[in-house]
Amino acid sequence: MRLAIATARQQPRQNGAVADSNRRDLGRVFNEVPELYDRVRPTYPDEMFSDLVSITGMDEWSSVLEVGCGTGQATRSLAALRCSVTAIEPGAEMAVLARQRLAAFPSVEVETSTFEEWNDRGRRFDVLVAASAWHWVDPSIGWQRAHDMLRPGGWMALLGNIVVRRPGEPEVYAETADLYERYSPGNPDWGHPPLEDDVRTTDEGWGPVEDPGDLFGPTIVRWYPTVQAFDGNGFADLLRSTSPFRRLDHDVREPLLDAIAERIRTRMGDRASRRYLSVLRIGQRAGR
Repeated sequence: MRLAIATARQQPRQNGAVADSNRRDLGRVFNEVPELYDRVRPTYPDEMFSDLVSITGMDEWSSVLEVGCGTGQATRSLAALRCSVTAIEPGAEMAVLARQRLAAFPSVEVETSTFEEWNDRGRRFDVLVAASAWHWVDPSIGWQRAHDMLRPGGWMALLGNIVVRRPGEPEVYAETADLYERYSPGNPDWGHPPLEDDVRTTDEGWGPVEDPGDLFGPTIVRWYPTVQAFDGNGFADLLRSTSPFRRLDHDVREPLLDAIAERIRTRMGDRASRRYLSVLRIGQRAGR
């Protein structure tokens, strides 16, 4: 069973040149708020990187290419493995902050570019990692280029955080759905998060991104439940860092977020949790 489940940074699929343009534009909205993004967005559990090492055999001699590093949240965990990391980030301001955050790791280099336009200068890598970023890459270019960037026997790894809910557990969207419809009615981005058990059934393939065909072997999927807790203002900041809210007009976004923060304060004791299933999807490069 496979479900089309969106992560916090994922957008609906479209076709043609319009889709490519929208993908690029939306993928750069985080560049407007790099410090906020770095402060509030969920990171990735240590167990995920332990599994990444055990599956791929990574060590300090391995070379890693990270696509869409953002402010370096996953990059820091990769760098802590003592391997060499080349990280690509299309947002200039995000890349600046990533370099600051990663300055203590001499084995990490951050380059400002999209993956599609990046000058690889003939370099090849043992592992390619994309953390909540692969859906911003044009699939007609990205999958083949990922295959080409990897050495024979190399690995492709997609990391993500999927917002989920559990039955009977207080959930922020259920308490605020009327506010979404009041300020931005009919918006296709609004909706209850999927149930955790339903998401766990999507344990085949590469998830809600285009399939790479025969470029990579069978996919290994691992799940990691995590939770973030916020007060009302903190939860509003989290939403403020996500693409559905970044693309709203300021005069719609800010009143909506103010109303959500107030609702959390008055109805939820000023405490809101966001539950995730962090997911690792990993497959080995096909062909030698």
